[in-house]
Amino acid sequence: MNENEKILIIDDELQIRRLLEITLSASGYKIIQSVNGKEALVDAATHNPSLIILDLGLPDIDGQDILKKLREWFTKPIIILSVRDSEDEIINALDNGANDYLTKPFRSGELLARIRAAIRSIENTSDTATLSFESITIDLQSHTVKKNNELLKLTATEFSILSLLAKNRGRVLTHQYILKEIWGHGYSNQTQYLRVFVAQLRKKIEDNPSKPTLLITESGIGYRFAE
Repeated sequence: MNENEKILIIDDELQIRRLLEITLSASGYKIIQSVNGKEALVDAATHNPSLIILDLGLPDIDGQDILKKLREWFTKPIIILSVRDSEDEIINALDNGANDYLTKPFRSGELLARIRAAIRSIENTSDTATLSFESITIDLQSHTVKKNNELLKLTATEFSILSLLAKNRGRVLTHQYILKEIWGHGYSNQTQYLRVFVAQLRKKIEDNPSKPTLLITESGIGYRFAE
């Protein structure tokens, strides 16, 4: 059960809030509800939830603006649940700090799985110098990577990309975000440049680079490091 996990639902639709409350309460989560942006900012600060589910179409403040305000201080997972399904809207939300994005109508089982993954990703993140995933070990201090205890030869750029994704395990990072973090603002549109490096990385860390299980492509959006 998840009795210690509080989830803040930010949505102005009563029917959606009731559905989420029933679904999440049945899985043991404690539920807090906000019906608009101003209320949401107060509730997030007051209750310090483990995770936030945020609708973008709020009556007073656009959800993208609420997301940016929350990310000024709130470090825990935020999942967008919205009828807005355009690629630009999804990319903007992820760039603004969302951990995940689901469109309405949604499947309850999928939402629960994504909530578990988002909370796990925070629990697995620490300030330790070593990150371990399946057969891969990443040493952030020595800038080395081992697969099955054998040292891999990675370039500095490959290591930077891998460590960025691994430290955000389970979170979708957009092409633009990765490019800006690794190369700077001048490269934010060079998605093909990034694809080349990801392909090289997969050859080194994946058992089957053509069917990756670690570096996952989110088509048209970016990449995530698998759970």
